[in-house]
Amino acid sequence: MKPYLILVFFFSKMVFAQGLTGEVLLEKAIAYHDPNSRWSQFNETFYVTLERADRSVRKSKITLDLARSFFELTVELKANQWSASLKEEACQLFFNGSAEITPEIREEYKLNCERAKMYRDYYSYLYGLPMKLKDPGTRIDPQVKRVSIEGTSYWVLKVTYDPSVGSDTWYFYFDTESYALKRYQFFHEESKNDGEYIILDDEIELSGIRMPKNRSWYYNSDDAFLGTDKLSK
Repeated sequence: MKPYLILVFFFSKMVFAQGLTGEVLLEKAIAYHDPNSRWSQFNETFYVTLERADRSVRKSKITLDLARSFFELTVELKANQWSASLKEEACQLFFNGSAEITPEIREEYKLNCERAKMYRDYYSYLYGLPMKLKDPGTRIDPQVKRVSIEGTSYWVLKVTYDPSVGSDTWYFYFDTESYALKRYQFFHEESKNDGEYIILDDEIELSGIRMPKNRSWYYNSDDAFLGTDKLSK
């Protein structure tokens, strides 16, 4: 049975957690992933290798310094390299080491400051989970459910956002013993079964924070495999 079909099957067999609220579950999960409360001072350079379903590979070097509001992304794609950095909202772009970038190159590689900010938000959100669920505008459903998928039980936390922050609906799946984040799923419109689900595998520690090492992405609609992000130091 495919992962998403299993997910749908077990959603119909959910049971509600007794004495475990959404906020309590989130605190327990954060205590597992960030036991020394270091996320707000996170300052690391790490690497993400994206292996897509079509077997293409994209290698990225990421520097994230939250205390200084600094983000830098360098991407190797075939024979070329581009980078984008943000110090707060001040943006710099480079292509093969040069700040002189032609309009054609900017268009081909989607190299612009708005996209740089999107990447900053994307990487800080995904690698900051579950700590990022404490950000302003996050709505934590107080009701926690328990599901079993392929013989493994998870606590399920539903999260939505204030309209000024985002419109997607998210479900986060945590180990029932350790409270480690094991998978998550988002919908743009849940009734349409759009969006994606992500299965997490293995862990790596950065600055004392336990982060998922591998993230495998699938479409909700047809379980099509999109690719796997592999984190390394």
